[in-house]
Amino acid sequence: MKVWLNIIGYELVWLAAAWGAVHDLPWLGVLAMVPFVLWYLSRPDGRADRPVFVVVLIGGSCLDSIYAASGLIRYASPVPSAHAAPIWIAAIWGAFALTLRHSFRFLHGRPWLAALMGAIGAPLAYLGAGRFGYAVQFTRGEPAALVALALGWAIALPAMLAFAAAMERSRPSDIRRSAAHVD
Repeated sequence: MKVWLNIIGYELVWLAAAWGAVHDLPWLGVLAMVPFVLWYLSRPDGRADRPVFVVVLIGGSCLDSIYAASGLIRYASPVPSAHAAPIWIAAIWGAFALTLRHSFRFLHGRPWLAALMGAIGAPLAYLGAGRFGYAVQFTRGEPAALVALALGWAIALPAMLAFAAAMERSRPSDIRRSAAHVD
């Protein structure tokens, strides 16, 4: 049940962020992300999620900023800048960070599977955002952008998962308490 709540919470943030971007409401994703983040960070095992949240939010936003600055991808509602990851993308990264120790736990210690899932899943998500009212546009052609996304995510997802697993191992008492904690 906990995994499903994590997946549903993340997907609701993703939908709110993409819908908000298309309708020139870039802060809607942030508003959707805040309760999801507060819920996870306030839990007994939330101490292990905090550094994951910060590192993935910053690292993921940097990755999307590279895509924007390169001209491969243009984001709807590009606040603060057309050459950086917009605030709504940062909100998605913040929510995604909180899936790494929960819904994506099955990928811990499986870097090749994580790389494969990143290389396939991320381009599909961006394609979905592109089809979802044009929240994302591939400005230099779809194939080039999809290859860049696949390569970036094939590297980023295993690295993020390794960091999440390391944070989990560094907080053993929190993990024992969370195993007894019921949502």
